[in-house]
Amino acid sequence: MATPIDDMFSLCEDPAKTSNSVEVRFIDNIKGKGLFTKRAFKKGDTIFIERPLVSAQFLWNALYKYRACEYCLRALETAEENAWRLSGLPALSLLHPELCKVRPDRHQACPQCQVMYCSTECRLTAWEQYHKVLCLGPSHNDPEHPINKLQEAWRSMHYPPETSSIMLMAKMVAIVKQAQDKKHWQRLFSNFCSRTANEEEEIVHKLLGEKFQGQLALLHNLFTTAFHDDRLSQWFTAEGFRSLFSLVGTNGQGIGTSSLSQWVHACDALELSSQQREQLDTFIDQLYKDIDKETGDFLNCEGSGLFLLQSSCNHSCVPNAEASFPDNNFLLHLNALSDISPGEEICISYLDCCQRDRSRHSRHKILRENYLFICSCQKCMSQAGDADMTSEDEEEVEGEGETEGDDMEDEMTDV
Repeated sequence: MATPIDDMFSLCEDPAKTSNSVEVRFIDNIKGKGLFTKRAFKKGDTIFIERPLVSAQFLWNALYKYRACEYCLRALETAEENAWRLSGLPALSLLHPELCKVRPDRHQACPQCQVMYCSTECRLTAWEQYHKVLCLGPSHNDPEHPINKLQEAWRSMHYPPETSSIMLMAKMVAIVKQAQDKKHWQRLFSNFCSRTANEEEEIVHKLLGEKFQGQLALLHNLFTTAFHDDRLSQWFTAEGFRSLFSLVGTNGQGIGTSSLSQWVHACDALELSSQQREQLDTFIDQLYKDIDKETGDFLNCEGSGLFLLQSSCNHSCVPNAEASFPDNNFLLHLNALSDISPGEEICISYLDCCQRDRSRHSRHKILRENYLFICSCQKCMSQAGDADMTSEDEEEVEGEGETEGDDMEDEMTDV
């Protein structure tokens, strides 16, 4: 049973508060804090629903015409429009189109810069929270505008698959600049770990090493030109910018929204005859084959956000919970993957399903470079005697990469 959504929103405002479901506790100086249950959960239960403090669509994702609400990341295409674009079949007609929940008649553009929102509520909330600072007005197509120059520089450094966005940092600055209570928002953002290195393990975040110094310096200069504020001077020093960069890299949670996926789940819930079910399933299977041929794995409107409760969850290679976005917007549902007892720590995986199946050495390499720690979960401890070798499939990929030259070496392809 889900925790009441209003209760979870209040938790987002102060991670020290507790609810009937979960609480944040300090564990030790190595792990820091963790999230623990206050009652039992069964496999499949929703542990909580959380709104992000800030979120942003990935820049390449938006450039490739994945249309999402600028505020809540709700997919703006109807399921049928989504299917047309992803499959390359503009004459396709979806069965049961009435199951699509997208309402184009409610969509609104910012009257100044024309960015799109799914509703009046999202447009007004964005304007009052951060968009006054970020609105480009009539300059939204001007490549020389400081914000456009920053975005173009980011895209040139961080190719798909994307894992973060410079606009997440921009929105953080804009939120504080627009807020009446600036210290309140600065306190909230200070709850996220922003260290750039793990001194105990002698690990430096992989994008803060020497080979990226030129790119970081360029981003720092462009970011400062676009957003500098004396009241936020700590974020605009060289070290402050590195910490902000590390903050969004190590704490950002990927968000994926899809009107087509919502339509498929609604189809799954229909009560149909066996013949109708077979017909519908065949149609959906063929649609995904067509999409795979045309688009591959890039199905969703994608972005990332900062979630206070979710960011308190530590990693395990055998997680007992996972995040999803079933509402086609930025609301994160944390669901139990197994039965969880009262007082048990809630752990998620910072790795995707494919990465979790790799060798212990491969998993540790990803976690060290991106999250600055060495995993000691039950699975890793049980494999402690394994040879320090990457998985065979990784070795093949690494071998291919070495033959392609050094031109791709300095791209920020993973934050």
